Amino acid sequence: MHFLSETLQGYITAHSENEPSYLEELSRETHLKVIQPRMITGHYQGRVLSMLSKIIGPANILEIGTYTGYSALCLAEGLLPNGQLHTIDVNEELAWIQKKYIAKSGYTNRITLHTGDALNIIPSMKLEFDLVFIDAEKKEYARYFEEVYPKVRKGGIILSDNVLWSGKVVEPIDANDRATKALLSYNQMLKDDPRVETVMLPIRDGLTLSRVV
Repeated sequence: MHFLSETLQGYITAHSENEPSYLEELSRETHLKVIQPRMITGHYQGRVLSMLSKIIGPANILEIGTYTGYSALCLAEGLLPNGQLHTIDVNEELAWIQKKYIAKSGYTNRITLHTGDALNIIPSMKLEFDLVFIDAEKKEYARYFEEVYPKVRKGGIILSDNVLWSGKVVEPIDANDRATKALLSYNQMLKDDPRVETVMLPIRDGLTLSRVV
């Protein structure tokens, strides 16, 4: 997932903003108690998400793919005073850790957890979003994008995570690797879509920023 040397990655993290103590605790508990802890956003990318959110100053944020809540809590740091973050995850078994650390963060009244299929939930949302973070089922990225696009204001940002997929996007593709095929198609779709301006960043496992024009 990391394309820089461990030493250089450590230097970058050490010279970026510190993560709040409750996020450090969340990361530790995720690695101890939750399956596939490598899915957590982590310190450096979390600070990138926080900074982007603070620059945008969103009133409404949508996250697709909550996992244990690390990225949601980072994005919430940039919310306007009365702003709200909605986050969707299909796995109800992670609600206990999400709620625990949302309570520790002080964002309890500003984060709404939704459990279920995002493709069923998003159409029912009657909100305009300033910032969207897509980080769920890779094979559904294109469908997530098409569902959220009409709900993002002009000038709003759609972030897509894991777009480099551990480097598989530039390697020979296994015929049965549907996730990589889907990401290759999605990445090209964003590049070609005149409705957005897109730049791909080599942050962690790849992070794409698409600005609605």
